[in-house]
Amino acid sequence: QKIEVFTTRPDTLFGATYLVVAPEHPLVDELTAATWPEGVDARWTGDAATPAEAIAAYRAAAARKSELDRQESKEKTGVFTGSYAVNPADGKEIPVFVADYVLMGYGTGAIMAVPGQDTRDWEFAEKFGLEIIRTVQPSEGFDGKAFTGDGPAINSGFLDGMGVDEAKKTMIGWLEENGHGRGTVQYKLRDWLFSRQRYWGEPFPVVYDEDGQVHPLPDSMLPVELPEVADYSPVTFDPEDRDSTPSSPLARATDWVEVELDLGQGKKTYRRDINTMPNWAGSCWYQLRYLDPTNPDVFVAPENESYWVGPRPAEHGVDDPGGTDLYVGGVEHAVLHLLYSRFWHKVLFDLGHVSSQEPYRKLFNQGYVQAYAYTDARGVYVQADQVEERDGKFFFGDEEVKQEYGKMGKSLKNVVTPDQMSTDYGADTFRFYEMSMGPLDVSRPWATKDVVGAQRFLQRLWRLVVNEETGELRVSTVDATDEDRKQLHKTVAGVREDYAEMRFNTAGAKLIELNNYVTKTYGSAEATPRELVEPLVLMLAPLAPHLAEELWKRLGHADSLVHGPFPVVDEKYLVEDSVEYPIQVNGKVRSRVTVPADAGKDAVQAAALADEKVAALVGDGTPRKVIVVPGRLVNIVL
Repeated sequence: QKIEVFTTRPDTLFGATYLVVAPEHPLVDELTAATWPEGVDARWTGDAATPAEAIAAYRAAAARKSELDRQESKEKTGVFTGSYAVNPADGKEIPVFVADYVLMGYGTGAIMAVPGQDTRDWEFAEKFGLEIIRTVQPSEGFDGKAFTGDGPAINSGFLDGMGVDEAKKTMIGWLEENGHGRGTVQYKLRDWLFSRQRYWGEPFPVVYDEDGQVHPLPDSMLPVELPEVADYSPVTFDPEDRDSTPSSPLARATDWVEVELDLGQGKKTYRRDINTMPNWAGSCWYQLRYLDPTNPDVFVAPENESYWVGPRPAEHGVDDPGGTDLYVGGVEHAVLHLLYSRFWHKVLFDLGHVSSQEPYRKLFNQGYVQAYAYTDARGVYVQADQVEERDGKFFFGDEEVKQEYGKMGKSLKNVVTPDQMSTDYGADTFRFYEMSMGPLDVSRPWATKDVVGAQRFLQRLWRLVVNEETGELRVSTVDATDEDRKQLHKTVAGVREDYAEMRFNTAGAKLIELNNYVTKTYGSAEATPRELVEPLVLMLAPLAPHLAEELWKRLGHADSLVHGPFPVVDEKYLVEDSVEYPIQVNGKVRSRVTVPADAGKDAVQAAALADEKVAALVGDGTPRKVIVVPGRLVNIVL
């Protein structure tokens, strides 16, 4: 017989020292030996005379537990079947146990247990005295039990020395080549509770008759709308009234719950469902409704779906599955939303309602905005916005407090509300600061005091365009210089690329740099060239839309800047007139030399050797070697 197991860690196969099957596994009866093997550990038998007796008692006990109890139980239980399996990696015999921490609904209902690399397996192995073999070298200083981190493979034959990812691929290849297994993808897709005992949510489009039978409502009665209620809170249990039962807020809307309908058998009284659907009902497919939000007949017309999210081979390649071009969301969405969204979308595709096989083409996970929190001498959190920094220390009033860094939370007293930030600094300042805090995909700390930097930038840019005293436009039609255009088009090229790659922080930095240049050049002049101002305002719009829109209108444009055009690069202004070469002498940078951009290797070498600092190091001798890397550096070996 073969027992099929599913594992996400095939690289640890050499560390599998026992096998576990769920109590419901179909092979349990065949695995149950007639008698206990000689010398079996007493901890394995459950004090039963035979394996059959032990397993029958264990299965009965497991049947009385819910799946949640089995998953969350810290007490590891199990019983030996009396049989052994052969580990295909090393040919060793390992005992087969029945244990309820393995669920029939996950994978194949059987696992290879690797206690050295799995916490639950370690606990089971400790309790039953089973062998523990580490297959991943723990990090330096690790003194725990099961090690679940990355590291080189050990005690693993041909995998030794490999990292986890490489070892996984190698082991999958070996298993497939030798007919022991195959690589696959397993999704943790679970049924979820689709009924909520609350008011806000989509009502179920069904009614129940007097026998409790469910009847779907006809299309003419859809959508079912929530009734007006005076109280949204649930009906709670009254301990003084034994007949009371907790129920949904909709239970109060008795005129809505009891309804007289004719569903083809004459008028009868039916009862609506007093529960509502969860947010899953809409959030799994909402992007499709955006394509056709006012259509009263279908959730999206085929031509709209095809145009916006249908396959576009010419643009994305022949195998383009279609879908929304970009999804931006937090990592916590991976299972709680995206997996179910994909499942629903594939159902809609299989039913022929959509032409796209996938809901999204590209996923981008943004990082968290985190914040500093502060605790006093008692370890109690104090209001973060009332803490002052003095000489590198932090004070709440006159008391010094300790700073820590992590998530925002009410209990940590470090929450910053967007409404308050908009009130204090303006929505554009808030938005620009948030986008400039760091890379979008990295979690970063919020510091309210740093918001002032974003505010000052926007104020300087405003003053560049508008005279603060008179409110008049300070923009001229005077041509910009070639040096101005070089700075402008260098910024346009960089900002266009940054926006495309969602590098908003570096796009903001480039805009600040350009603004500083223009301010330095024209800040004291009567006016700034329109040729510089308009592109700057257009490039700012994604980060500060309100300010940019206001400036665009003041610049004399009747239409919104939302409709473009976005600044385009003039390549001729990106060509450098000169190039600076760092000069290394025996591997260390000793000087720098600037030469024309079109200078050849010989000219660059001559300029480098003629440099005063380099000439002093070379002296009267001749360098052994001079290496010129065009556009990058000169390396001189003495």
